[in-house]
Amino acid sequence: MAKKLIVLRNMPDDEIEDIHALLKENGIDYYETPAGNWGISMPALWVENTAEFDQARSLLDEYENDRQQRVKAEYEQLVREGKARTIWDEIREKPFRFLLYTGFIGFILYFSIHPFLNFLSTDP
Repeated sequence: MAKKLIVLRNMPDDEIEDIHALLKENGIDYYETPAGNWGISMPALWVENTAEFDQARSLLDEYENDRQQRVKAEYEQLVREGKARTIWDEIREKPFRFLLYTGFIGFILYFSIHPFLNFLSTDP
């Protein structure tokens, strides 16, 4: 019976491709289940042979550790060079979205707090 190796939801495409290559290089039989048309199914990689699962899991753990260290080093390099993206970069690139979200948050806060403020200001 197949065993679930890893869930692919919210995983970058390059990481998925790396995992596919890793499993193929090591001769591990696997298959992928997609998210489906509406994205409600579970996208995952499954190892067909349970005897190969432990090997696949250890390979995947090693890959994830290596990737984490590599991505962290790349990010730290960007920070040192001053090229890392910040919240201000996002606001500069999409000011309308920022204003829309800020307005929506203000709208929700106003209607959430307004009844309590009216209650405190009324005389008995």
